[in-house]
Amino acid sequence: MSQHSISPEITHASDHNEGTGRIWKIFWVLSMLTAIELALGYFLYFKGSDMAHSAVLGTKIIIGILTLLKAYYIVSVFMHLGDEVRNMIMTICVPLVLFVWFIIAFLWDGNSWKNMRNTNAGSRPSIEKVQSAPVKEGTLK
Repeated sequence: MSQHSISPEITHASDHNEGTGRIWKIFWVLSMLTAIELALGYFLYFKGSDMAHSAVLGTKIIIGILTLLKAYYIVSVFMHLGDEVRNMIMTICVPLVLFVWFIIAFLWDGNSWKNMRNTNAGSRPSIEKVQSAPVKEGTLK
């Protein structure tokens, strides 16, 4: 009985050179992604003040996407998550995505609460108008 007929979910590298070739390929992909990120970062550092806000934001979004792509390759290859069955991958990825979503939601809500608290829930300009309005003589007794 061969190793592959025991369980189709378990994978074994048939050849050591095949596994190291894959690792070297991923090494070069990660190196290129890092070089692109560094080039974009240096570009922002030296030329960012001369660029439009939308161009700076777009460059930062591209750097973020490249970072997520690098994280995917690292988790998939070096942490062997890419070789697992789909249910195992979902067991790890879905809670991670929910956790990141919770962090973003709590930060967003906290910032909103801070902004509302600093302006009396948005009513401070109207209160200041009422307090600073001139009082005409004879209107109040």
